[in-house]
Amino acid sequence: MTPDTPRPLADDALVIAGQTYRSRLLTGTGKFTGLEQTRLATEAAGAQIVTVAIRRTNIGQQPGEPNLLDVLPPDRYTILPNTAGCYTADEAVRTCRLARELLDGHALVKLEVLGDQKTLYPDVVETLKAAETLVADGFQVMVYTSDDPILAKRLEQIGCVAVMPLAAPIGSGLGVQNKYNLLEIVENATVPIIVDAGVGTASDAAIAMELGCDGVLMNTAIAGARDPVLMAHAMKLAVEAGRAAFKAGRIPRKRFASASSPIDGLVA
Repeated sequence: MTPDTPRPLADDALVIAGQTYRSRLLTGTGKFTGLEQTRLATEAAGAQIVTVAIRRTNIGQQPGEPNLLDVLPPDRYTILPNTAGCYTADEAVRTCRLARELLDGHALVKLEVLGDQKTLYPDVVETLKAAETLVADGFQVMVYTSDDPILAKRLEQIGCVAVMPLAAPIGSGLGVQNKYNLLEIVENATVPIIVDAGVGTASDAAIAMELGCDGVLMNTAIAGARDPVLMAHAMKLAVEAGRAAFKAGRIPRKRFASASSPIDGLVA
């Protein structure tokens, strides 16, 4: 590549609720050993959107306590408040309204309403109810959901600005378990589809991107790694590689070999 050659995918931006982002890797801020490790891992990931559990993380509601915004300032990162730990639509709506107050009218939120404490699988009925209320209240809703294509389309129709199907249960590290459902969701979507939950390592992130997903959100896969900062860097590269491979277009799968240098036409 010469100095004059354009950087691959340089103009391939992620657009959410009218805002443009270079990075397609979104990261969480929980489970790290402290704020400094959170900062270093976020920087290594190249993330521009960072999600924050309002019910667990201090962003100003606890004066005098360490504040996440001191290391991840809103003028550098898009803070994405989430409703982690909520099990009803009412809880989730109240949490989003608290986040809007704490962040001076911030409207972009990540909605998740859990249905089970063991699996942390989403309660889709309560999720739909909360999404309808939040959209009507002026929020820009990025919504965590199951990998059900019908539900994903319904959440888009409600007005969610991004739909975030799981790859596998939260924190499981199992990777993409149902490629075909994700493909169906991606192929029928007109809003960004961001895989949320279940990624374990870099190859999982690359697979999600190769399927055509618009981004990946992760926390445990980075924070729980032996070296979180190095894993964050690996995930950054994986998301970029997976996106480039999707845009480039893979070769068809075949049962038999196809020589790189065909022998047809060779002189005997």
